[in-house]
Amino acid sequence: MPQDQLKLLPDAELPQGFKYSSEVISPGEEQGLLERIRKLPLAEFQFHGFTAKRRVISYGWNYDFEAREVREVEAIPSWLLPLRERAAAFAGILPDQLQQALVMEYDVGAAIGWHRDKAVFGDVIGVSLLSACRFRLRRKVGAKWERASLVADARSAYLLRGPARTEWEHSIPGVDALRYSVTFRSFSEQVRH
Repeated sequence: MPQDQLKLLPDAELPQGFKYSSEVISPGEEQGLLERIRKLPLAEFQFHGFTAKRRVISYGWNYDFEAREVREVEAIPSWLLPLRERAAAFAGILPDQLQQALVMEYDVGAAIGWHRDKAVFGDVIGVSLLSACRFRLRRKVGAKWERASLVADARSAYLLRGPARTEWEHSIPGVDALRYSVTFRSFSEQVRH
């Protein structure tokens, strides 16, 4: 990954299994996606009784945090399939392996706290739309935290796989401008749908 495409923040060394690429889609493709996304029935994200400052919709499968299980939901719409193909090519897998899509809207100030995606999921591929965000990673090493972060620009994609997916947590601090993302996930080896 060329360093001129990657805006690492000071002292950042990216974890094994993390991949980033800028400009995975064109500005025109981004505009087409935004037109569709803005018409979606996005709902406030609910997490164990807490309402987050972001709105979401899932396709294919949805993780139910109360029941702690995945449930089948509406199929990934045809207009998202070209983006899924691009995400799969970026990750070096077949598009059909990405069985879940999550579309998110981050209003100004919206954030995602430190977490790992649920273990039922395998690869995680995120595509940023409309504005950039700071993408942070950390893992506990002894009594200290090892950290890395980068700026994920609009139209860029990241992949979490291997140690970056299973050993490291990630978060996004409050965004400065309205932002959208589309996250595609495969299922882990133990869970095949």
